[in-house]
Amino acid sequence: MSNPEAKFNGLADSYERTRPRYPVTLFEHAVTLLPRTGRPAVVDAGAGTGIALEALLPLLPADAIVHAVDISDDMIRIGRDKFPQVAWYQGTAEAYLGSLSSVDLVVAAQAYQWMDRPAYVDSVARCLSPGGVCMVVQNNRNHGIAGFAADYEDLLEKLSPGYSRSYRAIDVAEELGARFGRVEQRVTEWHQRLTIEDFSTMSSSSTQAQRAIAAVGPLFLDRVRELCERYADAGHVNVPYIAEAFYGIASR
Repeated sequence: MSNPEAKFNGLADSYERTRPRYPVTLFEHAVTLLPRTGRPAVVDAGAGTGIALEALLPLLPADAIVHAVDISDDMIRIGRDKFPQVAWYQGTAEAYLGSLSSVDLVVAAQAYQWMDRPAYVDSVARCLSPGGVCMVVQNNRNHGIAGFAADYEDLLEKLSPGYSRSYRAIDVAEELGARFGRVEQRVTEWHQRLTIEDFSTMSSSSTQAQRAIAAVGPLFLDRVRELCERYADAGHVNVPYIAEAFYGIASR
């Protein structure tokens, strides 16, 4: 597996500013699944700059114990500034979770594909309390409909070596089902409205775009801006997303 830390070095500021957030309803459902008594313990695994925590923290009791782990110190720097009440750790989620027990909720938002997934699921299953929840969230551009998102995927597949729009086509429910007897799924469609400059910045912060830039140089971002201008409305593009959440629930 390639080194995910190297993928995001130096990109944390643009990542934080332009990356899509998550529909709050997906986290609301996770909270309804948690045990009703006691002080909840929560881990954001592969937390990045804490984008998932923006949605999750307001839903938790004020006394919740919240940890966040990420491999990138650059991401953690921003996350710690945003959420100093959260305990931040640098390292792999798989290793860190192996040191914990009695956790009520573990969230991996837009990070699951980078992990050693069988080891991660095993680590989560071992550290969860009875009835605890393993939540996996992913935002995917809705390239199944014609328009901006589909054309952007065409551009990536043409210029980013080895890229395929199906790279996150993982059967998460089946993988969670290997360790959890009950798995639920929620799906939400939504749009993100960005200026042309912000979309270009978001694009440049992605690993797929970094590969394209390494291969063809400034041509890639020039083509991104041309695509944005073709679809822009009042200087903005509307990016369609499908957000999916999977909930593996530990036996009580």
